[in-house]
Amino acid sequence: MTAVAVSGVWKYFGDFPALRDISLEVPAGSCLALLGRNGAGKTTLLRILAGFSKPAKGTVTLQGHEPRAVPARRQIGYIGHGISVWDELSATENLRLFASLYDVDPARIPRWLERVGLGRVQDGLVREFSRGMRQRLAIARAFLHDPNLLLLDEPFTSLDDRAIALLQSVLREARERGAAVVMSTHQLREALELASDVALLQKGKLAHAGPRTAEMVADPAWLYRQHGEA
Repeated sequence: MTAVAVSGVWKYFGDFPALRDISLEVPAGSCLALLGRNGAGKTTLLRILAGFSKPAKGTVTLQGHEPRAVPARRQIGYIGHGISVWDELSATENLRLFASLYDVDPARIPRWLERVGLGRVQDGLVREFSRGMRQRLAIARAFLHDPNLLLLDEPFTSLDDRAIALLQSVLREARERGAAVVMSTHQLREALELASDVALLQKGKLAHAGPRTAEMVADPAWLYRQHGEA
């Protein structure tokens, strides 16, 4: 089953083409590492997949649905640059609010807080959390409803080695149950450990798309050099 289908997508900011004729597919159970330098268009593409932005031209479907359709939105777990947790609520209250929006059993909340290492501070206000703790809470929020599609923009930011290993573990589990992952990150080694496929964006264009190779794993910068970005 195709989890994500992108066909001929263009996106402009004013007259500037941020994305130029992007086409790709992400099968269920796969992980696409979306790579590229700053300004290549990675976040723009993820925001279109998440339904936060619309393409100027082209189409996007998530399991056959337009991204802003309710069936698609209910199946998305998203982590973006803005962590999107509420400072004046506790960790538990943040997840309870999210659970109510997605009709999730709140009994799942303590288990996820323990898993991301926030069990001891579950009643603490998020405004008192470090950047890494906020990122852990965002991970719990993204996985709480067992989404079939994970859209992750720099998900390893501010995480220590233990938290990175945790995120990699829950992503592998998600793939094993058939979820698809699209992940944009500058942390190439961590991304390539997880990825089944790789796409490289250059100035809004798709410079490469295909399976992860042994060369990429052995030398995470190999793909950049192949496309003149040493």
